[in-house]
Amino acid sequence: MRKFALIWTKADEELMKIEDAILYCLASRNCGMRTEQIAEMINRQRLHIRKDGQPVTSHQVYAVICRFPDTFVKAEGRIMLMV
Repeated sequence: MRKFALIWTKADEELMKIEDAILYCLASRNCGMRTEQIAEMINRQRLHIRKDGQPVTSHQVYAVICRFPDTFVKAEGRIMLMV
């Protein structure tokens, strides 16, 4: 299981992997979010930049959530952190 740090600096944000960016979004909002909301927040704050320069999609966010079932939970249409 991958360990995530819950404290970031501006320099770290520019280098975030998408899973770290999702974790940051959920931790900073402290509530469940839809994949569309997470993708929008990542793109607005430029937390993760795709290699092709395109914006992060809600489908990408969902794929990452599915890859880390020990970290993220899907319930009632919302994504939440496993704590």
